[in-house]
Amino acid sequence: MIDAVSIALILVGAFFFLAGTVGLLRFPDIFSRLHALTKADNLGLGFVAVGLALQASDLFVAFKLLLVWGVAMLTATTSAQLVGLHARGEEGRGDWE
Repeated sequence: MIDAVSIALILVGAFFFLAGTVGLLRFPDIFSRLHALTKADNLGLGFVAVGLALQASDLFVAFKLLLVWGVAMLTATTSAQLVGLHARGEEGRGDWE
């Protein structure tokens, strides 16, 4: 039963990765592309990480997988914020500090 749930979660994660890639290629401006990438890829990575955590050999390995997901979410949001500021031309103003 755990194997079936794990495979389903990984397939759902792959679908979100595919949706983010399609959004990157199809959306018209940088802000909607950033939205597609950060939201879909974070969800996709979360589903894949949970699916792999179910298959982990022990709790420490599962925790590391979920920690990788958390770090990836932090870096994706930070980089999206910086790209968005740069696209608006506000990279040197320091409004976000």
